[in-house]
Amino acid sequence: MRLLFATAVLLVVLRPRWRGYSRAAWRTVIAFGVALGLMNFTFYGSLAHLPIGVAVTIEFIGPLVLAASLSRRVLDLVAVVAAAAGVVLISRALSTPLADLEVTGIGLALAAGGCWAAYIILSGRTGASFPKLDGLAFAMVTATAVTLPFGLGSIAQWTPHLVVKGIGIAILSSLLPYSLELLALRRMSAKVFGIMLSLEPACAALAGLLVLGQRLSALQLVGMVLVVGASVLVMSAGTAKDPAETAST
Repeated sequence: MRLLFATAVLLVVLRPRWRGYSRAAWRTVIAFGVALGLMNFTFYGSLAHLPIGVAVTIEFIGPLVLAASLSRRVLDLVAVVAAAAGVVLISRALSTPLADLEVTGIGLALAAGGCWAAYIILSGRTGASFPKLDGLAFAMVTATAVTLPFGLGSIAQWTPHLVVKGIGIAILSSLLPYSLELLALRRMSAKVFGIMLSLEPACAALAGLLVLGQRLSALQLVGMVLVVGASVLVMSAGTAKDPAETAST
């Protein structure tokens, strides 16, 4: 519902031009759409098994590993280890019996993280290959096609009240953020962009507490701090000037 409505609004408002693009550009935007669709599908699936703060924190491993892979600093390796320890604490893997561990939710959240990393890379490439927000509109069409088969069975339950909520969520959670992120990634590197994402786990945990009444244990909060701190450590390298640039000035 979220992707379908957001796609419909984008196509009506933008009226993108469908011709005049290279095959490479179409391959990029289709891959972007697949990553976008699977990111939504796996993340929402993880919410059926995990508190929202936990799910977002585990998902954040994707952008973190991406940022670390783009750097060769020793501190980045330390950050990844710290983030992995944080995920273990957040998921309660050490204190929960193996039979009770939400392996499905953790797996879906990790898959969402991988898709999120792909989304960051492909969003930037799509923004460079298509004018305005046309590339996002095409990617949203692909994302809707990817997820629609899984949602067809729920259409009979779409009440007018639910549709109104769906439109609001589509605008606030898909259309606006994806558009702004694509525009931002035209102007900054993936590592710098990640700085803007580093507080998402904490914000998600706060939303889970205030809106859904979900409370995290002290160890889970420590794990969240480890993940957020690791992300800041890795991604802050993106704000440093290149040595050659500094020497030339």
